[in-house]
Amino acid sequence: MPVNNVDLPALAQSIKEWGRELGFQQVGIAGLELGEHEQHLQRWLDAGYHGDMDYMGAHGSKRSHPDELVPGTLRVVSLRMDYLPGDTQMAQRLAQPDKAYVSRYALGRDYHKLIRKRLQQLAERIQQVIGPFGYRAFVDSAPVLEKAIAEHAGIGWIGKNTLVLNRKAGSYFFLGELFVDLPLPVDAPHATEHCGRCTACMDICPTAAFVGPYVLDARRCISYLTIELKSAIPEDLRPLIGNRVFGCDDCQIVCPWNRFASPSGEGDFTPRHNLDNAALAELFLWDEETFLKNTEGSPLRRAGYERWLRNLAVGLGNAPSTIPVLEALNSRRDYPSELVQEHVQWALRQHAGRAAQPGCVEHPIEVSGMS
Repeated sequence: MPVNNVDLPALAQSIKEWGRELGFQQVGIAGLELGEHEQHLQRWLDAGYHGDMDYMGAHGSKRSHPDELVPGTLRVVSLRMDYLPGDTQMAQRLAQPDKAYVSRYALGRDYHKLIRKRLQQLAERIQQVIGPFGYRAFVDSAPVLEKAIAEHAGIGWIGKNTLVLNRKAGSYFFLGELFVDLPLPVDAPHATEHCGRCTACMDICPTAAFVGPYVLDARRCISYLTIELKSAIPEDLRPLIGNRVFGCDDCQIVCPWNRFASPSGEGDFTPRHNLDNAALAELFLWDEETFLKNTEGSPLRRAGYERWLRNLAVGLGNAPSTIPVLEALNSRRDYPSELVQEHVQWALRQHAGRAAQPGCVEHPIEVSGMS
C-alpha cells in the first residue's frame, strides 16, 4: 500500500495499541532532531567520562542522527518495558554485606533478546496492515541515543541520575527503538523535567560518580566498574563498592519517582538461581561450567567468568570476616588469572588489616603467599 494511501494518524495510534499488547507499557514516536543532546554527548566524551567505552565515540554523528545510522529513517518509535520483578528487597540486600547485590535488571532473562523479538513482532504487525516498509529494531546494541529519543517521544525526561524518569513509572524500565521510514505524526517531547531541587541520587552514589546534575563520570560508576571495565578495579574505589557485584541501583532506589514504579508482569524477568538472595561466598565457588550454565540467556554473561570472580572478590573483601568468606577467598588464592589473583589478595589484605586492629576478635586469617 503506497504510504500516501495510509491513514498515518490512525496507524500511529494502532502502533501504540499493538505495542501495549506486546507487553510494552508506553509507546511514543519521535522525529530525528535530537538538538542539544548531540552537544552534551560530545562534551561528555571530551571530558573522558566514558572511560574505556571507546564505542561511545566510535561512530561519528550516527549516534545522534538516526537517518545516518539507518538511511531512509523518518521516525523513531520509542518503547518502554517495566522490569522490576516484584519486591526484591533491594535496600535489605545492600544492608547485608555477606550477600551479593545484583542490579535488579539483571536477575532474570537477558532483556535484549526478549525486547528485540517483541519489536520484530510489532514491525510484522505493521507490515500486515500497510505492506512492506523499511525498519530496523534496536535494543541497547547500536549507536543510538535511546534516552534522548525517549525524551523526544514523550516517554519521560532525563533525570539528574542520567536515567529516563517517568512520573507514573519511575525509572525501572528498559527502552527499545524501531526506526521506520514512515512519516508518522510525532508525539510532543517531554519538555519539562521534574527533579526539582532533589539531589538524592547524586548524594547517595557510593563512589561519588556524579560530576554534577545530569553528568556521570562512568569511570567511577559501579555499573561501569563491574560490567564494562575489563582491567583491575581501582583500589581506592573497591571499598566503596560494598557488596555490589554486577551493576548498582542506588540512584534509583532513592529516587522519589520510583514510588510509582510497578512490578513487571514479564515472567522472564523473575530472578533466577536465587540471585536476589545469594551469598557472596556461594557465588564465588561456582566453577566456570556452573557460571555458564546458570547465566545462560542472562545479562550476567556480559561480565564473563573472570570479571565475575573479580567483582565477587571485591565484595568478599568488603564482607565480614566469617569462615565461609575467608575459606572462599583462600580457595581462589592461586586461581590461574592475574586479574582474579590480584583482587583476591587485596580482599585477604582487607581482612588481615581488620584482624590486626585492637580489640578485634574475628576469625584468624590465612594470608600466607600473599603478594
